Amino acid sequence: MKRRLSLAFVLMCALQLTAVAQKQVLDPQVLLRDVQILSADSMAGRLSGTEGSRMAQEYIEKRFNEIGLQLYNNSYRHTFRLEGRGIVVEEAVNLIGFIPGKTDKAIVLTAHYDHVGVRKDEIYNGADDNASGVGALLAAAAYFKKNKPYYTLIFAALDGEELGLQGANAFLENPPLALDLIQLNVNMDMLSLNQQGELYASGAYHYPALLPLLQQVKARPQAKLLTGHDRPEQGQNDWTRQSDHYQFHKRQIPFIYFGVEDHPHYHKPTDDFENINSTFYPDAAALVIDFVQLLNKKRPALRTTN
Repeated sequence: MKRRLSLAFVLMCALQLTAVAQKQVLDPQVLLRDVQILSADSMAGRLSGTEGSRMAQEYIEKRFNEIGLQLYNNSYRHTFRLEGRGIVVEEAVNLIGFIPGKTDKAIVLTAHYDHVGVRKDEIYNGADDNASGVGALLAAAAYFKKNKPYYTLIFAALDGEELGLQGANAFLENPPLALDLIQLNVNMDMLSLNQQGELYASGAYHYPALLPLLQQVKARPQAKLLTGHDRPEQGQNDWTRQSDHYQFHKRQIPFIYFGVEDHPHYHKPTDDFENINSTFYPDAAALVIDFVQLLNKKRPALRTTN
């Protein structure tokens, strides 16, 4: 009987330890609601400079305020001129807020909110690309607002990614803080649609000091973290230049890009909320938070120039 009780006690402790290791870091319902709203037909694909883009900006700004992010220069809205692919937007908008840490050194978390709009009378809602990244950005902001970070965390919802990574470039050309304070860019672009439970972290090939930390991120029940898609010989499977993190990389600022591999809905009108994987996505977004939490705990040497 004692042996049985001891075994039961051990099992109970193991379950408790698992629960601690896999603690809930976000509210799945809030996460999914954010994506559903941002990818609704009413936002008409969030093309930069359109009414749908303006609606997305207003929603993200409202959520930043609800979470309690602090302002740079008395506003979340930071405008810039965007020109590309036949489109000119005099006042494109990056939305930027921050949580002060115990140091001025900063990690910039980014996700672009724009998509490609309406083509041939079909709405490209961009639920995975990239309402999912914005949802994860908001979830991370909510978590770290309640769990004070070591690093100052900057949350940037960027415009103009689909038109040539222009929002990220504008952020870095007119940054809200000195560039040498930025230790790392964590970019989220397409997190919600994968049937194998695989989320990739790309960038450790260029910044190998980050690899051991990524390897410490424990799998969650519906999502595990893999590394790769960052080697030059991989051609189109090298994601180094394929999203906003590239603008940071060009300036020798380390990055880690979180995303899923391409799927049949990529840049198709079928990239709708109904098609995202609602069990995988919350755990994928949680893995990003787990990584940023590890960064704040371990505090690795990220940049040697400052």
